[in-house]
Amino acid sequence: MTEFAELLKADNNQPAHMIQIVDATGFEPWLATQPDRVRTIVAAQKFSGKGYEHAIIPGEGPGDWSVVAGVANQANLSAWCLAKLAEILPEGHYRLAQGHAGPAALGWMTAQYRFDRYRKDEAAIGPRVLLTEEVAKIDGQVRLAQAVALVRDLVNTPAADMGPSQLEDAVRAVAEEFDASMTVTRGDVLEQGFPMIHAVGRAAGKDFAPRLIELRWGDPAHPRLAVIGKGICFDSGGLDIKPSSAMRLMKKDMGGAAHALALARLIMGARLPVRLHLLIPAAENAVGANAFRPGDILRSRKGLTVEIGNTDAEGRLVLGDALTLAGEDHPELIIDYATLTGAARVAVGPDLPALFTNDDGLATDMEDAGKEADDPSWRLPLWDSYADMLKSDIADINNAGEGGFAGAITAALFLKRFVPEDTKWMHLDTFAWRPTPRPGRPKGGEALGLRSVFHLLQRRYGAAAQK
Repeated sequence: MTEFAELLKADNNQPAHMIQIVDATGFEPWLATQPDRVRTIVAAQKFSGKGYEHAIIPGEGPGDWSVVAGVANQANLSAWCLAKLAEILPEGHYRLAQGHAGPAALGWMTAQYRFDRYRKDEAAIGPRVLLTEEVAKIDGQVRLAQAVALVRDLVNTPAADMGPSQLEDAVRAVAEEFDASMTVTRGDVLEQGFPMIHAVGRAAGKDFAPRLIELRWGDPAHPRLAVIGKGICFDSGGLDIKPSSAMRLMKKDMGGAAHALALARLIMGARLPVRLHLLIPAAENAVGANAFRPGDILRSRKGLTVEIGNTDAEGRLVLGDALTLAGEDHPELIIDYATLTGAARVAVGPDLPALFTNDDGLATDMEDAGKEADDPSWRLPLWDSYADMLKSDIADINNAGEGGFAGAITAALFLKRFVPEDTKWMHLDTFAWRPTPRPGRPKGGEALGLRSVFHLLQRRYGAAAQK
């Protein structure tokens, strides 16, 4: 993982290149105060103060130079406004000429993320270190960047190297880091206690056998929080097999598990006063002689019978068993992440997780947290009338809605059947992938809806942490 702790350092008056920040509104007033030499240099580089623009201004001596950088709003920096600068500046130390980077420190660090497990980056640049006077915030900002990188690393790794056992290893590494307890359920015990998780993964080879991975941390006297992540390490679609074009990115179908693990790491790193229960149902939805079939009836952990309308609607099955177990612990809040439906992407695109919740206050808090953390989601309705689309003639429920309508909503309604009625619950149908690069956010695995949920939890539980 990228050493983010080396990219954000306390400002102790070390030698550094200065970064002057301006926006389009303040550009002309700033330019009017500059000597003719600087005006000429800025004009030659066609710098006008717009976001992501920059110009290099030579100083008086060798190696003496500074940067003027454009941002959208100088008074309100976003998480990504310095990211492009961090991508293209040479190795060295930098400090802002005035003010603090604040949230922009995240983009400065994540812009330097590289997934280099399988190839050496011949054009790699040495670290660009940002100096800050906000020393008390450094550890938290570094942990946030590490969490984003953890999601990216896990999602970017091909399925051959990120099966259920490797996902288990990733959880174990985090558990050991924070002295958390961990249990793994597999084999006959999984089949008996979590029949839907077992059914989804039973056709995979023995090295990719399904399992339920759990981590517990925190004082049992604290409020109970369950975090669940869909861990389908590869999704062929099963016997309702996907076309090759749709299968190409299915290494990312464990993106929900990656988000859940990264959130758990943030919670433990911040020592939020909660009793955390992390659950990751991990499986590969493979094609084989013993694969579960369209038309099969599965009995869930909850006791509900589920008719399989489509084997490619497998994520909701593994989540159903995990949600049931989470509810048995009587948490005050359940959060699940899943790369669940293509319908959510049609509805809100790749950048916005579709948010579903059974609590209006929680939805309002998430909207506020998304704005404050610069990590938005978009609420879709749990429209109960659509539950009729999941009716089965021979079982309690069908796993695939009829007619092709409201796919993200019917998937969420399926999950709702496994959530205790008196428990607050939030479901994020996230893409976990960035199809085109943006500053600080390369193409590939991406954390979407991670920072906003953590911000919400900090607001919800952080005050108690200070007592």
